[in-house]
Amino acid sequence: MIRNRRISIPFALTASAVLALTACSSEGGRQEQEAGGGGAADTPRLTIAMVTHAAPGDTFWDLVRSGAEAAAAKDNVELVYSSDPEAGNQANLVQNAVDQDVDGIAVTLAKPDALESVVGRAADAGIPVVGLNAGIDHWEDMGLLEYFGTDEHLAGTAFGERLNEVDAQKALCVIHEQGHVALETRCSSLAEEFDGESETLYVDGQNMPDVRSSITSKLQEDSEIDYVATLGAPFAMTAIDSVAEAGSEAAVATFDTNEELVGAIQSGDVEWAVDQQPYLQGYLAVDGLWLYSTNGNVSGGGTEPVLTGPSFVDQDNIDDVAAYAEKGTR
Repeated sequence: MIRNRRISIPFALTASAVLALTACSSEGGRQEQEAGGGGAADTPRLTIAMVTHAAPGDTFWDLVRSGAEAAAAKDNVELVYSSDPEAGNQANLVQNAVDQDVDGIAVTLAKPDALESVVGRAADAGIPVVGLNAGIDHWEDMGLLEYFGTDEHLAGTAFGERLNEVDAQKALCVIHEQGHVALETRCSSLAEEFDGESETLYVDGQNMPDVRSSITSKLQEDSEIDYVATLGAPFAMTAIDSVAEAGSEAAVATFDTNEELVGAIQSGDVEWAVDQQPYLQGYLAVDGLWLYSTNGNVSGGGTEPVLTGPSFVDQDNIDDVAAYAEKGTR
């Protein structure tokens, strides 16, 4: 196991040159932009790269990025954000950050095997790496410094318990990215806890018409499905349309939120969401790297993840959440 910690230099590090990552065209599926910090912290300027597996247009990642930018502004950090849903391309983005000798890297581990080698190279280069959002069962073995995210097994179990409470009989769990470890865990944990029958449906999350038609077809084929469980807010909104198109009486519940989803809970179109606080994940990942670089702090002692969820958003607390959703932070 490689542990990428600069233990011998626990205090402030000099900032490296600003990372320059040129965005590829939308045809390549890559999104890269720079967001400058310059906040109140009177510490040496750092350059931190955040590399996620976000797909273009997924509003969940807007919240992660907003949190990261807020922390960067506070911490006098130059934040370089990049993303690609293809694991190999994401690994290349991490390698770009290593080549630019950034002061820290925050990375998602949706497909850990594809990133293990490049994370090791970051460690060899003396660059601290933290994980966020995906990879809670892999970050420590891969030698990451810290991890910020939800417990996906607990989240899936809680979802299954909630289905039992509402006396659901058959749930359709919709996975929008096959092989994504967090999404697979959500559905498998839901199925383990749920007393009824659970079926998994794989869809192409980068093709919303395909998502809609796939869910619609499944509901038309099986009238016994009484709950559709999606694993992201945009897919829940699409599932609402699928239910109507199929003439189904199935309810929709989901993992994760965005502003539109908050409105759907308020209107009753979505029963509940399991929230993992993406804004907080982005914020803590950047802030954690800054704290380590300037003061040698390690959240969770380097052996325990810092949990940002799960928690339920439903009719009981939706109005409180809505106030923050309007600000773009929930």
